[in-house]
Amino acid sequence: MRSFWAEGFEAASIDRLCRAMNMPRASLYQLFGDKQGLFMSALDRYGETRVSRVIAALGPVGSLAEDLSAFFDEVIHLATSDRGTPGCLISCVLADAAGTNPVFTAELDRRFTAMEHRIEERLLLARWPVDAKISASAVAGMIASVARGMTLKARSGQTADELLPIARTALMAVTRLADHIEK
Repeated sequence: MRSFWAEGFEAASIDRLCRAMNMPRASLYQLFGDKQGLFMSALDRYGETRVSRVIAALGPVGSLAEDLSAFFDEVIHLATSDRGTPGCLISCVLADAAGTNPVFTAELDRRFTAMEHRIEERLLLARWPVDAKISASAVAGMIASVARGMTLKARSGQTADELLPIARTALMAVTRLADHIEK
């Protein structure tokens, strides 16, 4: 997972992956089929160990603003806490690898959609009006897009301190929108 995350799908050679896993090439092919199978397995592991914390931050634990703040804090932590693996395996590496690969394109869409649905659920729990002019689904897409953009900025070297104002601005925009819609 870390090799793909640090190097990208294409740049992570089979030999490098085998060394990182301390596994002979034959075992890799026997267990995962090929490099694509290994990458899909790495994505699952990443979802279980990394993305799950970002999703859990949505709560509900506190107010919508508190939970979205926790969500953005987790995104920033994920994207910047390890200099060897900046960004996000999904938003950066899978998105880059998707290109014309229909398996990766479908996986990217599935994972993006799942995140957006979870954010939408949190908005609806905050009593976002179902018939609002700006739907909870559209706002969830915007929040997820800001989070993905922040991971891309982290991939290019932005620090947590540089990303925090973006997160706070997005949070302010969503909470003001929520206040406006409620009135």
